Amino acid sequence: MKPARTLRDIEPPHSWSQVVNGAWAAELLQARFDEWWPKLFGYHMLKLGGLSCEIASGHCNIQHQICIDNFNPLHNVVADPFALPFIEKSFDACVLAHQLDYCSDPHRLLREVDRVTVDDGYMLISGNNPVSLLGMRGMLPWNRKRYPWNGRMFMPMRVKDWLGVLNYEVVFHENFAVLPATRHQACLAWAESLLQDPCSSVSSMYLIVARKRTFPLKPIKPTWKLRRQLTPLGVNCRTKASQRVKS
Repeated sequence: MKPARTLRDIEPPHSWSQVVNGAWAAELLQARFDEWWPKLFGYHMLKLGGLSCEIASGHCNIQHQICIDNFNPLHNVVADPFALPFIEKSFDACVLAHQLDYCSDPHRLLREVDRVTVDDGYMLISGNNPVSLLGMRGMLPWNRKRYPWNGRMFMPMRVKDWLGVLNYEVVFHENFAVLPATRHQACLAWAESLLQDPCSSVSSMYLIVARKRTFPLKPIKPTWKLRRQLTPLGVNCRTKASQRVKS
């Protein structure tokens, strides 16, 4: 297994139009996100990267949304993803659409996003599956310099392990897009419904929804344990005055 960190500088795409079959991938991903927008609550949401900016989230209950990218026209903040200009625990939900695939240090990116996520906040991560028909096309020489194959693809189980280290609970995981194509969508939709369950492990894309869990560092004593009561010790004090009285 190759290390997650690389010294190669990867320029992420700033729009789905730069990705091969990007409109098809964005449409499928949008349908999955639309199922989760009504389930998110809070005050602030972060959308990291140009691909995340183009995911429509108008039906989300979180109205204040910040989009970070350098060139996408939908962005409203320009910042380094490794050094976000926000205080700790600022966002109730963070969206990373295919950001780990084009990141030189995914561990560092996840730690930085975790820093600005509130307790019990959500992190929605999507990416490409290397063990799929889409991933196998990256072995062709003429595709190595094109998106999405010029980036890197990580197994969904590996991403879930990274989230587990950061104390995130995976509440939802789905693999989809077994047959990546744009033509004959009616026939492909029928074939997709048949192959979704038996071939989910070799699907082209995945969506992971994880929730941040925090645990107290100081153990809490049980309330049923009775405290030991302090009782004064009986002391037999005899003085000469008491001895005279008795005599």
